[in-house]
Amino acid sequence: MPDIKEMLPFLIPLIIAEIILLTVTLRHIFTHKNYKRGNRTLWVIVAIIGMEFIGPVIYFLLGKEDA
Repeated sequence: MPDIKEMLPFLIPLIIAEIILLTVTLRHIFTHKNYKRGNRTLWVIVAIIGMEFIGPVIYFLLGKEDA
């Protein structure tokens, strides 16, 4: 089994990308009032629980209303 120190060069950029994506998603959720599907509470829960890229990506595909 690989040591965690060997995996850090791969994990650090992935963690940074996840945090940035989650931050952008939550900012968008809190600054907009209209969504294609669902409401603000639903999308916050989906974004936070599905933090590993899945939640934010689902929001931008299904929840974000076109400008």
